[in-house]
Amino acid sequence: MNKESSTQVESRGSSTGSTPNLLVIGSVAFDDIETPFGKSKKTLGGSATYISLAASFFTKAGLVAVVGEDFKSGHCGVLQKRKVDLAGLEMKKGKTFAWGGKYHFDLNTRETLFTHLNVFETFSPVLSPAHRNSQYVFLGNTHPALQAKIINQLRKPKFVGLDTMNYWIEKTPKELGQVLKLVDALVINDSEARELSKERNLLKAARKIAGLMHKNKKRLLIIKRGEYGLLLFQHGKIFHLPGFPLEDVVDPTGAGDTFAGGFMGSLAKADNLSWNNVQKAAVSGSVMASFCVEKFGTKRLQEVSPKEISARHKDFKTLTHFDL
Repeated sequence: MNKESSTQVESRGSSTGSTPNLLVIGSVAFDDIETPFGKSKKTLGGSATYISLAASFFTKAGLVAVVGEDFKSGHCGVLQKRKVDLAGLEMKKGKTFAWGGKYHFDLNTRETLFTHLNVFETFSPVLSPAHRNSQYVFLGNTHPALQAKIINQLRKPKFVGLDTMNYWIEKTPKELGQVLKLVDALVINDSEARELSKERNLLKAARKIAGLMHKNKKRLLIIKRGEYGLLLFQHGKIFHLPGFPLEDVVDPTGAGDTFAGGFMGSLAKADNLSWNNVQKAAVSGSVMASFCVEKFGTKRLQEVSPKEISARHKDFKTLTHFDL
């Protein structure tokens, strides 16, 4: 890309040039969101935004994404406040990726009102030398061929996680199958798991999906089940975590990405991939997601405190603990 059409957002964010503990690649977007509880326009969102914000409470996160000229210093400030490394945030001529969605009363049914890819349509990052050395990496939802291209730029990553969606399962099954063999963890929801595996039962689905993935001891599959929690699978071991009960759920946008950020951030902090640490990381991800849904967009993630996160961790332990 030539210098006239593309620049790094260096003056607006933290641009250290160092290797982050967790590298996040995905979208930064402006969202128009409507739920039964209100509306929010041009809300800061996108997979990379949610993931890196959530991860930043556990470890040093770096972001690789692209934005347009309408992305202002205040938007960078949200990420900079959480010390997210923005050395990989590129600005191009044009507008930032924009999405609009409307949720129905149960908040499980969503209608997409518009999707404007804008500068994200040609997003194809070349990782810096520092980013290529990243040990923990998570790729937000995008074309699987692009995800594979990014993974192939990494030198010797310790753990690579991936998100995808039904669109890529339906439209690019071959490319998705190829990238699944390159990753250590896949994070998808229950309907996507059923579609990918062509199995109704989630245990059967998990077994079949695991067979599509990188065959190593680290291999993980996380199936998100919305307000009902998640199922975590690793080589015959299963961990079931319920959703954290909340009275006030305002906006579920980004909850899955926030989970991924908390999960990956916790793993990167521990730098230990034992089954016990993987379970703890799943709890951390669920805790962060429970905060995300309390306000529109990333607003709750911008204001939540480490003290609140710690307290909810303890509440989660109380909720799920029992003696035999």
